[in-house]
Amino acid sequence: MNPQATSAFGLPDTLSAKADPALIADDERHFAAISESLEQAIADLSDRLDARRRTPGGKGREALDRDLEIHRLAARLRALRRFGLDLCLGRIVRADDPEPVYIGRLGLTDSEGRRLLLDWRSPAAEPFFAATHADPMGLASRRRYRWTRGRISDYWDEVFTADGFEGHAALDDQSAFIASLGANRSARMRDVLGTIQADQDAIIRAGSRGALVVDGGPGTGKTVVALHRTAHLLYSDPRLGHRRGGVLFVGPHQPYLAYVADVLPSLGEEGVQTCTLRDLVPEGAAAAVEADPEVARLKSSADLVKAIEPAVRFYEQPPTQGMTVMTDWSDIWLSADDWAEAFDAVEPGTPHNEAREQILAELVAILADKHDDDDISPDVLRMSLRRNAELTRTLNRAWPMLEPTDLVGDLWSVPAYLRKCAPWLSIDEIRKLRREDAQAWTVSDLPLLDAARQRLGDPRASRRRRRYEASVAAERERMATVIDDLLEADDDGEGAVTMLRGRDLQDSLVDEAALPGPDPDLLAGPFAHIVVDEAQELTDAEWQMLLLRCPSRSFTIVGDRAQARHGFTESWRERLERAGFDRISMASLSINYRTPEEVMAQAEPVIRAALPDANVPTSIRSAGVPVVHGSAADLGAVLDTWLTENAEGTACVVGDPAFRATPRVRSLTPELAKGLEFDLVVLVDPEAFGEGIEGAVDRYVAMTRATRQLVVLTSS
Repeated sequence: MNPQATSAFGLPDTLSAKADPALIADDERHFAAISESLEQAIADLSDRLDARRRTPGGKGREALDRDLEIHRLAARLRALRRFGLDLCLGRIVRADDPEPVYIGRLGLTDSEGRRLLLDWRSPAAEPFFAATHADPMGLASRRRYRWTRGRISDYWDEVFTADGFEGHAALDDQSAFIASLGANRSARMRDVLGTIQADQDAIIRAGSRGALVVDGGPGTGKTVVALHRTAHLLYSDPRLGHRRGGVLFVGPHQPYLAYVADVLPSLGEEGVQTCTLRDLVPEGAAAAVEADPEVARLKSSADLVKAIEPAVRFYEQPPTQGMTVMTDWSDIWLSADDWAEAFDAVEPGTPHNEAREQILAELVAILADKHDDDDISPDVLRMSLRRNAELTRTLNRAWPMLEPTDLVGDLWSVPAYLRKCAPWLSIDEIRKLRREDAQAWTVSDLPLLDAARQRLGDPRASRRRRRYEASVAAERERMATVIDDLLEADDDGEGAVTMLRGRDLQDSLVDEAALPGPDPDLLAGPFAHIVVDEAQELTDAEWQMLLLRCPSRSFTIVGDRAQARHGFTESWRERLERAGFDRISMASLSINYRTPEEVMAQAEPVIRAALPDANVPTSIRSAGVPVVHGSAADLGAVLDTWLTENAEGTACVVGDPAFRATPRVRSLTPELAKGLEFDLVVLVDPEAFGEGIEGAVDRYVAMTRATRQLVVLTSS
């Protein structure tokens, strides 16, 4: 067999010096062991998964454990099949041990228990990412691989000790890394795990208690940090696992979520819920942007979200007069104090629509206690009381089932109601908030709709739950009939069939999991940790949507004050404390790995003119391509030239809604371009993006999406 045909290295001729066997022979032997172990691990996992799927489902905890084990095995198998040898990111050699340690996306051992790959998230792997010449963390050297279609197309070495030069090909530690930063972009975020830098790694590995704010300008790797920190936390912190609530990842818009969709699965995490703020409420998909800035400002306040509580309490007032409840056997007096007692019986934290069942149960219990006819079965009496039309009508008036949309819509259409629920608003502000179509939802309405849904509960969900409970009861009744028939057919009244008399065994015969149950809301929470990217855009009201879903206040908050479209003059701490956070720590990223110096030289004055204290990062590379200025009429020619000269990569036109996107050229607004990156960015009439902070931020954001070239075209 030709050794080169099975080599892990596919170095181009220009890197022939790096193909010297003296440099890569140890790696080749290690990769051969990894390949053999991978093949065996995949076969073993496939067999275990097949066997587990064939085992009976069981019930209760047993069924849950079986399902979790199947999920774990399947996820591990998918991860191993997704990658081959490119599971390996690189290797480190410690100064006190000449044996290389290879770092992988996942941990891997051979059949004898020898560690072939160390999981990148383990503490022992930290020096691979965090070691620097100032602090080598005990390393003699480090090697990173660049994989292309399953083979190593380049690698570079870094040496940390005077005697570490032997056996290494690249003495310029940063040259290959910097060159990799200019690689072609695609429609999906490229794999950057192997090139995470020390400043990023320190944040990725930080603890999860409280809120960690990561402030960084364009190109500093905020999104890289947010995604890899998510995977690291799930690996390292058992308090955040899926059984404890898991992690929610919140991005700014759908193009962003599509762009990063492959990253977490490539890191071995497939169970993370990802969404935008719009996704948290059903009305979000069709919500428009608030046209009036003053209305948007009023609705951005967390105070207005607090108006939901009195708005709901308005519909939770017990009757102030008693009533006679008539039954087939007697008339029972239900006093105003009885009504108050029933309303007080609601368990704290119970959503309004679900609490109605608790109140009805308490009313029935009060009435049953007052009934003095012992000839009537208590169950029959209770059933009769539950079906009493007058009692039900009175309860419905005093504690009606409410829809979140109706509740919030009434705030915008009934001034007196809004005045009662938000007495701090002025008459003029109440007038501004009123609108003709109360349910013409805007993005600014979403926090109130979300708070209303959380406080009320979904009435349809309550009905589904009641139907589910009725299905369980009916199945139990049917099974009881079957058991009675079996027992009646047992002539001697002895033997195994008599075990069916046991209540526990009778209950176990009902498979509740097989019955139709309520569909879970995967975004309702509570979550153990929430990661928020582009967090500078969130209003105080929008923060309430996330705080409701994470009672522990454990957050990773990633953003850039200089990219806030509506301004961000205060500090992160001031804004977050006002929103309700209590434990806040800060981290900062200041190195721009993405945007070339040529682009940043023109982007920096744009943002500093509006925000003199903007955290503008320092670029570490030059693309060697100047920023081009031209006429908007040349857009087609610019794109044609670029497509002809570049067989790979992606471009984006920002500011021309009439331009129709193609497979390699996107057309986006500045807002939707946020968080993305492209080889070529073409700005069309950037001065038309707007004035003030919003216009400056949009221009700054759009310019800094470019990883190679920026072209600015104007119509005049």
